[in-house]
Parts: sequence; C-alpha cells; structure tokens
Amino acid sequence: MTIKYTEDHEWVSIEGDVATFGITNHAQEQLGELVFVELPEVGSQVSKGGEAAVVESVKAASDVYAPVTGEVIATNEDLSTEPTKVNEEPETNGWLVKIKMSDASELDGMLDAEAYSKLIG
Repeated sequence: MTIKYTEDHEWVSIEGDVATFGITNHAQEQLGELVFVELPEVGSQVSKGGEAAVVESVKAASDVYAPVTGEVIATNEDLSTEPTKVNEEPETNGWLVKIKMSDASELDGMLDAEAYSKLIG
C-alpha cells in the first residue's frame, strides 16, 4: 500500500487500481469540528481535480477534490451519522471515498509524506 498527498490537503492510499482518499489531519485541524459530510453516489464518475465531496464544519463548507479520475466504488457510510470520525481519525477510519482509477499515472505528481510535511511546514 502506498500513501500520497495532494497540495489540496488530501491523502490517497493506493492498493492495486483502487485509490482510497480523505482529508489530511492538517486539513481537519484547519476546518474544525465537522458537522456534515456529503459524499458522491457509488457508481458515479469523478475527474481528477473535480469536486468529489463536501465537508462542512462549524466554520465553513469546503469542497474536497478527487485526487484521481475514475469510478466511485465505495463511500464511507459511517460519516452520514458520525462526521466527526473525519476529525478523530482523518487518515484511517475517516476516509471519504474509494475510486477505481482509470489512469494510475495521475499519481505521479503527488507528494510523499516528507514533501507534504514540508508543504504544511
């Protein structure tokens, strides 16, 4: 399993042709306590850089962008009743969406943990 990060503060875990993603710990700290998470429909298509989900906190609503292009094969249903899972475990059980990637080369420009750590400094 490989984990990559985007400059938009999303993490992506890659296993085969499936990318699981969510927002980073840094992003959830900036947002504050989440009160609502809107996820895409399973079976829908998402495009890299396009809106894939919305997270709403007591401070603001923020779009979460798809890190890769592909088909949504699963969403984290627990978040409909427990959106704070994203705050508590953003990079594990607080995942948002699983995408079957259509082009794995889209991962090439993403950051590794060290580069992401430098980004958020």
